[in-house]
Amino acid sequence: MRWFRWLPAALILGVFLLDLLTPAHVRVFLLLAAVPVLVAPWLSLAGTIATGAAALLAAVALPLVRGRTPFGIDNIFPFSTFVTLTLLAAGVNRLLARERRQLKNAREVAEAVQRAVLPSPPHRIGPLTVATRYEAATREAAIGGDLYAIHSTPYGTRLMIADVLGKGLGAVQTVNALLGTFHEAALHIPDLPGLVRRLEERIQEVNAAENGMEAERFATAVIAELSADGSTLHVANRAHPAPLLLHRGRAHPLEPGTPSLPLGLADLGSPDIPVDRYVLPKGAVLVLFTDGVVEARDHRGIFYDPIPRLSRPLPPDPDHVLGALLADLHRHAAGHLDDDVALLAIGLPHDANDGPGKAPAVHRRKADDGRRV
Repeated sequence: MRWFRWLPAALILGVFLLDLLTPAHVRVFLLLAAVPVLVAPWLSLAGTIATGAAALLAAVALPLVRGRTPFGIDNIFPFSTFVTLTLLAAGVNRLLARERRQLKNAREVAEAVQRAVLPSPPHRIGPLTVATRYEAATREAAIGGDLYAIHSTPYGTRLMIADVLGKGLGAVQTVNALLGTFHEAALHIPDLPGLVRRLEERIQEVNAAENGMEAERFATAVIAELSADGSTLHVANRAHPAPLLLHRGRAHPLEPGTPSLPLGLADLGSPDIPVDRYVLPKGAVLVLFTDGVVEARDHRGIFYDPIPRLSRPLPPDPDHVLGALLADLHRHAAGHLDDDVALLAIGLPHDANDGPGKAPAVHRRKADDGRRV
């Protein structure tokens, strides 16, 4: 918003020119008094007062240019109004600055609570490297419902990223329920569909225990399982944005073969739990994110697409990948996110013989019969 720096000068100059172009008996003097009030929401206190002083000088110069007396008896009331509005603008500026500080503090508290609910996972799990990020929405101060989790289990490395409908304490209760259930069930349930069913049961238990308008919560989610060597990925996508697989400067969306309803809405659809199986290349990076990423808009209202930014040569380092993605996201949205953003990236093991120029071996297969689709 650099153009705001020039807004006071543009307004003063505009009124000055308007006065020169109108008949002498038409006074646009009082329009200058409105300039400090108009710019007060965006400038500092010093900038607001300086704008008022500059507008006052212009107000003094206008009569002189037109051959009138600047402090004649007919100008006493306009000048007193001018001074009053400048003081009012300074007061508005202080009130808005205090509101911005309070909102910033509330947002920081919400983000701190969210981070406490979502403790950072270890940077390494077996041969895998892990990175996470969480960004609170710039237009909200409520605790969001974004969550991620990753756990080493006897069945491989299991992970989840999800976005619970709504914000506030109700959403946090659902987040805690899903996280607790995932960490427990991931260790004991041998198959991925069974894990998804247990998460579905848990969110329905939370809904049954709640009363009021927020009693029907649901969550979009990706629940996945990586084999011990990182070569095979099983994914159950519950109406969530598709994960991206980064390899050799290209980003491949891992779209589900069969669409599914979010967690909490299983009663409305098929009882089957579709699971897709992918054969992954060595040295790739798996990126999962919540819909705050793809719902971010620029000043033209265009949604953000992470694929072009990630389809460039990037070090196969999850932390570097997420840093580059977030930087590009903030550039696209001019730093204003409408929804919270949670990201999880996993770096797969490298192969010393996997030289440049090889095509990535990414295939999707149905987990139940092994047929390629």
